[in-house]
Amino acid sequence: MASGHVKWFNDAKGFGFIIPDDQTGDVFVHFSSIVGQSGRRTLQEGDKVDYVAVEGPRGLHAEEVSRVV
Repeated sequence: MASGHVKWFNDAKGFGFIIPDDQTGDVFVHFSSIVGQSGRRTLQEGDKVDYVAVEGPRGLHAEEVSRVV
């Protein structure tokens, strides 16, 4: 599992990017990959998160994204 913080997240469009702690490059995140929240799944700029990085056809994207409290 990787960790990082939210660079930005567009709540209206339901996606954004995470900056990994190891600074390897931005990771795409879609609202459907956010876990552990009831109601609307969203992230805020600067939120610390844990996630699983998956290589897809368009580059890295995050799965199983959870906010670190």
